[in-house]
Amino acid sequence: MNTKVVTIGLGYIGLPTSALIANNQIHVHGVDISQHVVDTINAGKIHIVEPDLDKAVAEAVQEGYLKADTKPVEADTYLVVVPTPFKGDHQPDISYVKAATTGILPLLKEGDLYIIESTSPVGTTEKMMDYIFAERPELQGKIYLAYCPERVLPGNVMYELVHNDRVIGGVNEDSTQKALSFYRRFVKGELHPTNARTAEMCKLTENASRDSQIAFANELSLICDKANINVWDLIRLANKHPRVNILQPGCGVGGHCIAVDPYFLTADFPMESRMIAQARETNNYKSFWCAEKVKSARLEFELKQGREPSIAIMGLAFKPNIDDLRESPAIHIAERVLQDSGDADMYIVEPNVREHKVFKLTNYKDAVEKADIVVFLVAHNEFKTLEFNNSQVILDFCGVTNK
Repeated sequence: MNTKVVTIGLGYIGLPTSALIANNQIHVHGVDISQHVVDTINAGKIHIVEPDLDKAVAEAVQEGYLKADTKPVEADTYLVVVPTPFKGDHQPDISYVKAATTGILPLLKEGDLYIIESTSPVGTTEKMMDYIFAERPELQGKIYLAYCPERVLPGNVMYELVHNDRVIGGVNEDSTQKALSFYRRFVKGELHPTNARTAEMCKLTENASRDSQIAFANELSLICDKANINVWDLIRLANKHPRVNILQPGCGVGGHCIAVDPYFLTADFPMESRMIAQARETNNYKSFWCAEKVKSARLEFELKQGREPSIAIMGLAFKPNIDDLRESPAIHIAERVLQDSGDADMYIVEPNVREHKVFKLTNYKDAVEKADIVVFLVAHNEFKTLEFNNSQVILDFCGVTNK
């Protein structure tokens, strides 16, 4: 079977997926709106930080199985892996999915397989099916349409794309079976067939569940701060119970999944998703609370020492040991602290990013050496070996210093 695949979107999921498929000797034509991204990939290089992705892309390009472009070409299988942002008050925006679909409309032919991997509101696959058949009525009943969400962890994407189970839902049974046959060629995890609406809902459910569990941990951290209890010790001890597994608190929730997907449910089902909505509020509030804690520590230092303290903000990524800053609560905290810092010296640290368009970045060792107040927002591995002097104020919102 000499399949040719077009992937639309070459970001944190689209590029690893394209490389994996291409490494299985399947020709992949990757599409991205950024000429820089296209040129980087065609040179056998990558524009994002992800372990083992560089080797996979270099090999796929060198062997001629992966090519990037700004426009799609005719293929047998089309994968839509574009972002799904918000518009207005956390209303899901599927315009990128529709734009990607519009781009391949003239290319679709009988027997083709169209798959959405982008996180989407329930019913999106059916909406795109209606759109395709409205524009190309002659294709009705002659192409296959399915939804298959990714469920990978940044930092371990190349392994998890292969080994994680996948939920695959077609708009009809034939579409489901066609999509199953496609994913079997490169996924070793178990494939679970269902329908498109259930597959869409499954992705949203997974991340809303994680968000709620993190909200519980973050709420505990607020209570423990008032009660003068070490939250890390508390959670460690509570988790000794055989049926308790509390997650670790942090400075909020970020990333393009857990911090975003619950809104797809609260937007479409506002009356039925009140607990999910409250979890979102709790996790958003935690970022505000952390910023206020930093401001209070700054004022307290100033009153005691009679001078402005220097402050190190440690970490900007949305989780440890990656370069992904999307929806990162650490960035919101850094911005709030900067706005209120007056003439204080501020050192912003993110060891996984070379430069940032807003912040001037400082080496993590230099920042800690110079800072009066050290604020840990992300538990990067580099931070765990740092040493401090007795005069420094340490604000640890992510458990870096809790051995």
